[in-house]
Amino acid sequence: MASAGENRENAPLHVAIIMDGNGRWATRRGLPRIMGHKKGVERVREIVRAAPALGITALTLYAFSSENWRRPADEVSGLMGLLKSFLTRELDELCANGVRLAVIGETERLPADVREVLDAAITRTGGNRRLKLNLALSYGGRGEIVHAARRIAARCLNGEIAPEDIGEELFSAHLHTAGQPDPDLLIRTGGEQRLSNFLLWQLSYAELCFVPAPWPEFDAGELERAVADFRKRERRFGMTSEQIRNRTGASSAGS
Repeated sequence: MASAGENRENAPLHVAIIMDGNGRWATRRGLPRIMGHKKGVERVREIVRAAPALGITALTLYAFSSENWRRPADEVSGLMGLLKSFLTRELDELCANGVRLAVIGETERLPADVREVLDAAITRTGGNRRLKLNLALSYGGRGEIVHAARRIAARCLNGEIAPEDIGEELFSAHLHTAGQPDPDLLIRTGGEQRLSNFLLWQLSYAELCFVPAPWPEFDAGELERAVADFRKRERRFGMTSEQIRNRTGASSAGS
């Protein structure tokens, strides 16, 4: 595992993770699907602990999608119970480790008791600055974009802004992630290679890492390997490799 004094150059500051494979992991072992989700909660704890030492300052976890409401009622109820238990049990450690909790998604759809615990955790961790932990709950990327478009349209109708004022920056300011930098790296566990309606706007220039291991097997070592792979990649943002090298050289000369 990386040490606190490790060179963090080119580290992904914001990492987003699609935590896939919990149910399949349990099914292969002849266990109820909820047991896979319980194991997945243990991995959340481990990854949150490991992230800051790798230079990660923001971590966004796809915990429950807007489509997950379609799952069997007993599984949804179990997931809500695990979320409430996690927030209650881990709150002291989150505070001790400087983790600031936030949430993105349609939280009004969550059960009232879960919202109450979630709001209390967000308030208590609000002053922490070592790592920002975003939980995507009842979240869908398309729904987020539609919601932002409606808000902007309403502001146009009210005369607050004109259509020509609408650009990428203004649109981003109306998303659930307003004020946060876009993810540098997306990791999806479980072997699938798709975005599954996750951060469709924000992942435009993210590096993608698809890991065969299901989430219950994704440990701190797997995270370190994903970050190491990220550091080897050249992020050009539409420019050429030569332009990137020249810009990097100029920045180094001026420092």
